[in-house]
Amino acid sequence: MWIESSQNQKVKWLKSLKIKKNRQKEGVFLAEGQRFVSEIPKEADVVLFAMSASFVKEHSTADFEAKGQVYVFPDPLFASFCETEHPQGILAVVRLLQPSFHQVLEKENGFYLLAEELNDPGNLGTIIRTAHACGVDGVFLSKGCVDLYSPKVLRSTMGSIFHVPVFTEVDLFETMQRLREKNVTILAAHLKGTEYPYTVDCKKGCAFLIGNEARGIKEQTADRCDQLIKIPMPGGAESLNASVAAAVLLYEAVRQRITK
Repeated sequence: MWIESSQNQKVKWLKSLKIKKNRQKEGVFLAEGQRFVSEIPKEADVVLFAMSASFVKEHSTADFEAKGQVYVFPDPLFASFCETEHPQGILAVVRLLQPSFHQVLEKENGFYLLAEELNDPGNLGTIIRTAHACGVDGVFLSKGCVDLYSPKVLRSTMGSIFHVPVFTEVDLFETMQRLREKNVTILAAHLKGTEYPYTVDCKKGCAFLIGNEARGIKEQTADRCDQLIKIPMPGGAESLNASVAAAVLLYEAVRQRITK
């Protein structure tokens, strides 16, 4: 369907989705860009695809029409409801993902990541992308973490948001207890750690906890973990970026799990 008026209700609705509370009210998020849209799995509930006139000139809409309604807009009008400065001509409005908490916890020798009050969108997106690459079974975000569905977070995931279960606004203590009931060891990256990740058995069920970029992990949270671990930094730096620390820990688990 071709739409060219800025007063069209569909245009006004798409513009409103740039605001978090409106996305939450509608229960949707925006997947913007050709690569991101291409990662949308078949089982996802796509409300609609929006495309620019120039994009449609170079690409067939047939495959998209089989998955959802397609709306085409003049380039300037399309750009008005995009977040990126130079939009690629396509975005999808997708229903919020609803992973199964129960199924994720039933994984044998589960492999998880927990995050406490992460504030940086780039860090969170990168962590989700790394978790996807490492085969993490689930990511749990505490209350106070940056909005999972903000455009900056989504872009940083590079589509991995569709491939790893992510749970938001979780009660961290309750989640840790439920993981522990499944014989999952909770390992916290902490400056007071007494063990290196290389000396901890990550082949069994394990969950790594990453703290806030500036404050780290709260003491009451650290006290509830099974073990505090530290990443060696012989160069003398005080700490690592949260996403880098997560990558180091996750890949140590991968190394152990793929080593015969």
